[in-house]
Amino acid sequence: MTAVYLIVAALCFALFLHPYISFPLTLRLMRARPVVQDPKLPRPSASLLFSAYNEERALPAKLRNLEAIKALHPDIQIIAYSDMSTDGTRDLLLSRPDLLTLVPSTERTGKATGMRRMVAQATGDICIFTDANVILAPESVAPLLDYFRDPAIGGVSGTLRYINETDGVTASVGGLYWRMEETIKALESRCGSMMGADGSIFATRRALYPEIPAHLLDDMTSSIWVILETFRLISAPDVIAYEKNTTDPRDEFRRKRRIACRAYNTHRHLWPHIVRSFPAIDIYKYVSHKLLRWFGAPFLLLGLLSVTGLLIHCGYGPAAAILWIAGLIALTIGRAATVPLLSPISEILLSIGATFLGIIDALRGKTYQTWAPAKSRD
Repeated sequence: MTAVYLIVAALCFALFLHPYISFPLTLRLMRARPVVQDPKLPRPSASLLFSAYNEERALPAKLRNLEAIKALHPDIQIIAYSDMSTDGTRDLLLSRPDLLTLVPSTERTGKATGMRRMVAQATGDICIFTDANVILAPESVAPLLDYFRDPAIGGVSGTLRYINETDGVTASVGGLYWRMEETIKALESRCGSMMGADGSIFATRRALYPEIPAHLLDDMTSSIWVILETFRLISAPDVIAYEKNTTDPRDEFRRKRRIACRAYNTHRHLWPHIVRSFPAIDIYKYVSHKLLRWFGAPFLLLGLLSVTGLLIHCGYGPAAAILWIAGLIALTIGRAATVPLLSPISEILLSIGATFLGIIDALRGKTYQTWAPAKSRD
């Protein structure tokens, strides 16, 4: 029985840690596939698209950013979608017909529907997708488009940097997690394709944009579709975007849960296509990066329960109880106050739990179609 407890614990902890440790290590061992831009090909034309819902506070900075981009690239088409905003978002967007085109809405539809309607009006060869609260470095547009001079490239994901990591534990842990995520995406890209792009800044060939159901993640679906169409999806370290992270742990918990629910619903939509079309290496990447991470909470819990069972089996039941009580007290203290080490660990575990709750939501048939900006982000 001792061996069973040990094997189950080791297997669960290995599966829990694989997306963060052993998976990146295996990526480093894979053969690199460089991007080969053809200098004879012209830089493709582009349309920049973003959806907004109640982003009145973020839009002044966004509009200044778009002005700077337009100054460097006068021919770029900019399209915005206001998802029936109830503040001054629509009026702010309508006030700049010289800068952008606003796609009208008559009801709340969600981001995926807004993106689909904007893509239908886009004229550029490349669609650049971003968010209303994201600032794209204007000098990043040229290298972003130049990557598409490699005919094998179908999608490019930029590098997102959070600018408020010092604003509390939630923002600090979120920034740390995102830097790790960017590292893994860069390693995936180095040897082929990365497994999905984030909606803050990415681009695809317009011709590759698929039909996306309204309750799914448009960024995950459209970027994974690039790979399904046998093109590469790569990470670009020289395409930089900036964003503020949430600082309220309650906002972050709800955000993680909502995104996880939509991501798993998106997974179920894409999985039959992935199984049929992905090469073995990309299936390995997808399972390691997505599936195992989504189910991290049950792996961790089962591993801890196996260790507990082993201690009880070996006659150390009281010690196991003391460890559980001490751990719960430590996490409660870390949650209630800012305590070095305890607070970040508490934040990480809550994030893992929120993700799995989102998966449960999806399995129970729940969907999230619309969104609202986190108040603590401003």
